[in-house]
Amino acid sequence: MASSPAFTPMVTTVAAVHTAQLGRARAGGGAVVIVATVQSLAILALLRGVGGDAGQASHAAVVSGAILTVVAFIAWNLLAQRLAALKAGGGLDYYGTLPVRPAAVVLGFCSCYAAFAVPGIVLTAVAGAALFGLPFTHLWVLAPATLTSAVTFSGLGALSGLTPARPETATLAGQLGLTAVMLIGLIPPQPLPDWLTTIRAAIPLAYDIDALASALTPHPDWTGIALRLTGSAVFGACCLALAARSYHNAMNH
Repeated sequence: MASSPAFTPMVTTVAAVHTAQLGRARAGGGAVVIVATVQSLAILALLRGVGGDAGQASHAAVVSGAILTVVAFIAWNLLAQRLAALKAGGGLDYYGTLPVRPAAVVLGFCSCYAAFAVPGIVLTAVAGAALFGLPFTHLWVLAPATLTSAVTFSGLGALSGLTPARPETATLAGQLGLTAVMLIGLIPPQPLPDWLTTIRAAIPLAYDIDALASALTPHPDWTGIALRLTGSAVFGACCLALAARSYHNAMNH
């Protein structure tokens, strides 16, 4: 009876893929991270100018959306393009020959691109809170919100990059995903009609944005924040599982 292959430990594989991809990202992607950060800062400055009379809740929503747009730009859009290019060019075949679990490979890529977004996230958060006069007291919520949004957006990025048969489709999916996050994050929910606000609140892409926005107000809704972050983590984990399945299927064809 044939024995099953001895897989490399999950943590070891994730760390190895993460390190390899992070080195490449630093070498070739620094300019892109600067662009993502400057884009969010420019949006904040623009919205500060045209919406200076809006309430604090609207300001918090805009800043939160700009912060997590950086995550979506890198962990969804760029990751989708990178994985699609590797898949089309046979670059993922190398990992398919190794005794590693598909989930570990996907997690390695996702953790790399999520980590790569951290400097832009911190800079946008500090600049946004200062520009809009928001309290820094609960800015620590940025840590769990960044983590859960990284799980969600990188999971969607991996799914967008690994599932389509053509890299062009993956690129389109990444761009549309980034656009969706920008629309949800940079349009405050307060002026929207009630029915549209309800629909928006049910979309998983809004969970982290709304959780962080609540933390940037003087009186955060801690129960709502916890529920939204938990929901985002669960949704992101499902996306990662589906991405790992897509990678496994791609390696078996």
